[in-house]
Amino acid sequence: MIDLRGKNALVTGVASPKGLGFSAARKMGEQGAKLFLTDIDGARVADRAAELTTLGYEAYALPHDVTDEAAWASVMKEAVQKLGGVDILVNNAGIAVLKMMSDMTKSSWDHQLNVNLNSVYLGCKAGLEQMRKQGSGGSIINLSSIAGLVGVPGCAAYAASKGGVRLMTKAIAMEAAREQIRVNSVHPGSIWTEMQDVAIADNKEQFDIIENAIPMGRLGDPDDIGAMIAFLASDDAKYITGAEFVVDGGMTAQ
Repeated sequence: MIDLRGKNALVTGVASPKGLGFSAARKMGEQGAKLFLTDIDGARVADRAAELTTLGYEAYALPHDVTDEAAWASVMKEAVQKLGGVDILVNNAGIAVLKMMSDMTKSSWDHQLNVNLNSVYLGCKAGLEQMRKQGSGGSIINLSSIAGLVGVPGCAAYAASKGGVRLMTKAIAMEAAREQIRVNSVHPGSIWTEMQDVAIADNKEQFDIIENAIPMGRLGDPDDIGAMIAFLASDDAKYITGAEFVVDGGMTAQ
């Protein structure tokens, strides 16, 4: 059984009760980790921390613009003050704007790469600095996507950002391995989140096509991703670094 007692986790992008960040935080809380949650939506992330506190977990929240380097310094300082350190960092915050390349504006392209890729660089930099100070290793888990592995129409900016996360993760893993700081990426397929709710409302026919294309015949649940993140955060994964974990119901095996 995964045991995260004595571990402190910082998770970004934890506004939605149906999101991957909240699922990861809840799964880690179940296994004994203390939690520090952030999101650009301060009110909603505070609600998520309150939910976890009600469940009996120790959880704190702070508004956080993950694209701001100074904000990362403030968040890391606050997390260390509240938790006593940061052993686990989950870079989960991200956005997706689906447009064909010919219809995409430069500002939309830049925004997606800033939120999805540059923020992970900033998070890894801040996380490594803190974990190195502590001198006891650590685990950094970066959220990528199957769109970072295969071509998906209408996802050029999203795919570029997530593909960047994939390879940046491997490079950072090599830099940090001797210090026992593990860095891995998780690549979700189609998962039932708030974004999927919106997509279904906009185009039920397209949703049915996507669902039928998944070998397991269904979308994933956020807890499928949360469980993978909790495993990678734990000492059960102590010899795993620089790896990519695809959780997609067999989608990319075709």
